[in-house]
Amino acid sequence: MALAAVFPLAAASNGFAADNPGELSEVVVTARKIQAAPVATELGKGDIAAKRAATSDTAELLRDVPGVALSSAGGVSSLPVIHGLADDRNRIKVDGMDLISACGNHMNPPLSYIDPTNVESIKVYAGVTPVSVGGDSIGGTIVVNSKGPRFANPGEGLLTTGELGTFYRSNGDAKGANASATFANENLSVTYSGSTAESKNYRAARDFKQGTNATFTTAGTHWIAGDEVGSSAYKTENQSLGVALRSENHLIDFKVGFQHIPYQGFPNQHMDMTDNKSTQVNLGYTGKFGWGSLQARVYNEETRHKMNFAEDKLYWYGMTHNVAGMPMDTKGRNTGALVKADIVLNERDTLKVGSEYQRYRLSDWWAPVANSMMMSPNTFQNINNGQRDRFDVFAEWEALWSPKWLTLAGLRSSTVKMDTGTVQGYNPMYGADAARLNAADRAKTDNNIDATALVRFTPDARQTYEGGFSRKTRSPSLYERYTWSTNGMAMTMNNWVNDGNGYVGDVNLKPEVANTLSFSADLHDASQKEWGVKATPYYSKVDNYIDAKCLTTCASNKFNYLKLTNAEARLFGIDLSGFAKLGRIDGVGEFIGKGVIGYVNGKNTSTGDRLYNIMPFNARLSIEHRLGNWTNTVEEVLVSAKNDVSQVRNEMKTAGYGLLNLRSSYEAKHYRIDIGIENVLNKQYALPLGGAYIGQGATMSLNGAGAPYGIPVPGMGRSLYAGLNLKF
Repeated sequence: MALAAVFPLAAASNGFAADNPGELSEVVVTARKIQAAPVATELGKGDIAAKRAATSDTAELLRDVPGVALSSAGGVSSLPVIHGLADDRNRIKVDGMDLISACGNHMNPPLSYIDPTNVESIKVYAGVTPVSVGGDSIGGTIVVNSKGPRFANPGEGLLTTGELGTFYRSNGDAKGANASATFANENLSVTYSGSTAESKNYRAARDFKQGTNATFTTAGTHWIAGDEVGSSAYKTENQSLGVALRSENHLIDFKVGFQHIPYQGFPNQHMDMTDNKSTQVNLGYTGKFGWGSLQARVYNEETRHKMNFAEDKLYWYGMTHNVAGMPMDTKGRNTGALVKADIVLNERDTLKVGSEYQRYRLSDWWAPVANSMMMSPNTFQNINNGQRDRFDVFAEWEALWSPKWLTLAGLRSSTVKMDTGTVQGYNPMYGADAARLNAADRAKTDNNIDATALVRFTPDARQTYEGGFSRKTRSPSLYERYTWSTNGMAMTMNNWVNDGNGYVGDVNLKPEVANTLSFSADLHDASQKEWGVKATPYYSKVDNYIDAKCLTTCASNKFNYLKLTNAEARLFGIDLSGFAKLGRIDGVGEFIGKGVIGYVNGKNTSTGDRLYNIMPFNARLSIEHRLGNWTNTVEEVLVSAKNDVSQVRNEMKTAGYGLLNLRSSYEAKHYRIDIGIENVLNKQYALPLGGAYIGQGATMSLNGAGAPYGIPVPGMGRSLYAGLNLKF
């Protein structure tokens, strides 16, 4: 792009130099890159490093991102919620891979497959999303990348570098460690990284139920205190080995990863994860040419997942150690490929074109249980060789019409083919439901269209305005279409929304289609370093929103049996964020104020009911102090009462609350120290998106036996943490 066309002032300077060559021989201009695509909220190394010591859940790294909330699950398996849309409704890419939960309760969501200590950068596209990063989602897109390859500088010889880290958190006695090492020359880089983290059950600020003794037939008594959140313990292990080759403008990267989660409790699920193994193979290519750039990637991820009653739930059943409980097994295989090109057509126009393919296979089966009339003598086939294949092509045109006006327009076509094999239940009791699915036309093909149009106006260096429209489409998941049994026990085993209810799918569900309007005003100083404020209101109308209805009759005082169904829905809200330098005192340091405020409202317009798991009005306000290598933060988290709830799901209301957090870090060239206190005042509160507490007791009982029905999952009480990271 001609310099004169974009920066007239710089062009005038160049002209002056040409007329007076003795006065000025060279002009160097530095400016921010102009982008036509919607700017994502980006978390870099510094943002991520400040959060690692406080969490082992990668989704928690998103807590400061405007428009993002978190639906609590297991200790490393929270689900991001973007503008009221969660889980499968958002596209999540980890190192270029589109990962899928291989579990009827979504205990292994995409972000659980990467440890926070291995995350280098995160981009979040909320609202209007470019078709080049969208697809098969109606919410936003989250792009997570691990630490990229490093190479030695020319003439430097062999580069050796690495990191060692450890942390401790008092609540839950959580601890862990991580290590990485890189060996590289100018063209070859080899990197290993590994991490482990574990925690016992965490504790609320005070008792939220009665402390209880539960007898385990062969092991004596198991005590769960009144403030202990049952089934919240976890252990996770991650390892990866990466090899990268570089030659001029070409890079090939190959990575093999392995994850093992020996156990992870879920306080809002009837079951717990008793084992999860995942193997990932990922090969990518990036090349730069005179006409633009080219990216290509192929990957394969295999998951072996198991569920059963873990200790806090198993004790209540009076089972002996040799009783199988209720074993549930899942095997998933996810294979994908991507080719994408950015073509510079001229100084004004850039064209992005690409194609993606994803092949997903899922089998979910439950072995028979000895001495159980209900759960024997056959294997229960929940999903039998489920198939979900997606093929996409997209094109996106970016145009810089002038320094003030930018536009983007994109179109994406997606074909989703789904099918599954015939199924069976434990015994003839399940025969009618199995026969109904087996006789149905199970092969489904959806032809989906996504579109994005956006305009950005930048009148000067102090303000930017952006408005856009997007149409985004998501086909149902295998669990949404093919879970088939209306038996109460079987239905409670399929619940990916953590509300305690039981669910059955519908083979004839239609794809969700969201039409979204969004506007953004970004005001700031010219350098964007002194102050800034951004407001983003949005509105989405969702056709064929996948909600739930009562299978037969719903009661208001217990968990119910629900059937998935299409409905009409709408969501609207606003994101506010900002920062300002408050001042500097010599010898004391610099002070910066920061804030993020969010509001979203969701409604099923077909029934008049509220949408489930909508975060109430909330704010995260902080004052940051910087002095040399020190950074200290005082943060207040404010959440209003949650009164707009889903009636069909018997969603529980929660009271408003405020939390005080303190953090401090010291970062030098070769080490970083983090210390902090979360929930300093030990405030008792319930998680608005935490679901129903069924972390202990006879969780299979729909009246909530063991833990009285109507208790929301409580938040964590006061927790002190410390982390140390060494670089060499």
